[in-house]
Amino acid sequence: MAEEVNFNKKVFNKQQYEKTINTDFNQLGVKSSRELIDSQPTVENFFELYNSLFYDIPERGSNNSHEFIINQSSEYINFEKENEEITALQNEISDLRKQLLEEKQKNLELQNDSLNNG
Repeated sequence: MAEEVNFNKKVFNKQQYEKTINTDFNQLGVKSSRELIDSQPTVENFFELYNSLFYDIPERGSNNSHEFIINQSSEYINFEKENEEITALQNEISDLRKQLLEEKQKNLELQNDSLNNG
């Protein structure tokens, strides 16, 4: 009842081994530093994606919306401060327009008085 079993062992030298057997650990899901760097999105990638999704993004909302992007960007660049300056300048322009209108009215009154008296 004894059965003879033959075992065959294939042996490679170092050069054959490296050409035949894949020794990279790519199946474990571990990425090299270079692969991690290369897989990071760029600003250009972001804007390409943003432009392609522009009309799919909700207009308003506290998260993942155009309103959210505006609020975050405004906070980042301190837009409120600039907005306050713009409001102050607009108020000054408005005051100057009122003064100009008053002076034009005075000028018209003086012209009318001079025509009526002359």
